[in-house]
Amino acid sequence: MSVRSMNSVLGLVAAFGVAVLLTPAGALAAKDPPPQVSPEGLQLTKSTKNRLVYVKPGATFSQYNRFAILDPLVEFEKDWQKDYNNSRIGLQGRVTDEDVERMKQKLAAEFKKIFTDELQGKGGYTVVNEAAPDVLVLRPALLNVEVNAPDVMTAGIEHTVVRSAGQMTLYLELWDSATNTLLARVMDAEADPDTMAQMGGSVTNKAAADRILRGWAKELRERLDDVKAKPAS
Repeated sequence: MSVRSMNSVLGLVAAFGVAVLLTPAGALAAKDPPPQVSPEGLQLTKSTKNRLVYVKPGATFSQYNRFAILDPLVEFEKDWQKDYNNSRIGLQGRVTDEDVERMKQKLAAEFKKIFTDELQGKGGYTVVNEAAPDVLVLRPALLNVEVNAPDVMTAGIEHTVVRSAGQMTLYLELWDSATNTLLARVMDAEADPDTMAQMGGSVTNKAAADRILRGWAKELRERLDDVKAKPAS
């Protein structure tokens, strides 16, 4: 599967629409229980306050040795930019649209870097850009992203003290690349845990994001190892 045809997978599932894509993250906080069966026929196999997992009945994953990782969609929490800027006094330190786009691009790149390292570097799998019966496509999105001390371009030196760097929600679909079949969907909300007050900024933000992304990537790799009966690393 070339990069161009990889995008066709994304186009195939575009029928869900962005509105539908953004809905599951909100469903994690909804009072009503999530549906037992998704519109595509996936069965709910796990439901907690922070996580939902849907799997296609009869789906197996032991046949996959290679993975294709689509570029993740990154969306900040609704009104995050406006609310953050409203908390600032004056124009200094405000988040611009350019800042938001830069943060999205960095987070998307970090996702692919960490998931590639975990699957290929530590798991011994291969990350590819082609379709085959042994290639599983990961279609990710990072939603409801909040950064408590965004690293913005300011004229002077400014420090913000925070206890947590922020939070985000993973929306991940697993597709069979050969048949374009949706096999599973995972939604998981994670936050950087509260710690002692610390200076926020690019270093702490990256470290917190890496911890969350690494946790997701490691869990996926370990689940795949389990179904393939590979020894723990």
